Amino acid sequence: MALGDWDRSLLHPQKRIFVAHSAHASSRGWLLFRHSPGGPTAQHPASPWPSQAFPVPVQVPSESFPMRHLLLPAPRQASPLTAQALSPGASSGPQILALPMAARAQAWQFAAALVFFHGSEYVLAAAFHGHRNVTATSLLISKQYVLAMSFAMLEHLIESIFFPELKGYQFVSNIGLLMVLTGEVIRKIAVVTAGRAFTHVIRIQYEDQHQLITHGVYRFMRHPGYSGFLIWAVGTQLMLCNPVSTVVFALVLWRFFSKRIPYEEFFLRQFFGSQYEEYAGKVHSGLPFIK
Repeated sequence: MALGDWDRSLLHPQKRIFVAHSAHASSRGWLLFRHSPGGPTAQHPASPWPSQAFPVPVQVPSESFPMRHLLLPAPRQASPLTAQALSPGASSGPQILALPMAARAQAWQFAAALVFFHGSEYVLAAAFHGHRNVTATSLLISKQYVLAMSFAMLEHLIESIFFPELKGYQFVSNIGLLMVLTGEVIRKIAVVTAGRAFTHVIRIQYEDQHQLITHGVYRFMRHPGYSGFLIWAVGTQLMLCNPVSTVVFALVLWRFFSKRIPYEEFFLRQFFGSQYEEYAGKVHSGLPFIK
């Protein structure tokens, strides 16, 4: 059939339909095509065709068909449910893709906090006491500490895989980051203020450089180093959005300091006598529920 001829009988609503612009057509120019055993045939544009026949043009070689553009049938309109799932404001799609990224960012922040905390502790100890008097204990890394941090990292990994929505509370992670910074600052101020009087190991014997520090941050709390560490440690778990480790760290550290502080102050009272008694009566320990 010539391309200039029109055949209304060729149109069928269930057939695949092609719309093309023919080089040989009249000025009206738009023809409706379908494939048949005898080759492509044309249909007058005035004939009604399914709405699916309006798609994106696809370029085809002119020698294959005497046409310049071929319009393939458009896909059917997506259902409202599918459109909602694919929309930019959908509640699940973009958030699920962003959650793994949030978990990775939290892990990197956690690693950076660990490196800076322990590295700075070692550097300050070496600066005040000399490299020869500084040991691995100045890094404040013990077996119990390694187990605790390993548990925290394991919880973060498991929850990131099986409960990724727990890592999506960015405001909680930001609060944890703020606590990490605050605890770091409080502890480092305490170390710098005490100078040589600050040690990582409780002194049970009096030494000449051992003096009672009551100025600076020590005017507001007796143990700012412990207070800063507690805030920092709990903050790391909030930063990771670890609900279990946050509670465990808070309880375990509080119990640890509730026993360590009385033990340490027993020797401080022996070293400084009434001077420390007066100081302890005026200034709080710096930790909740510990006098």
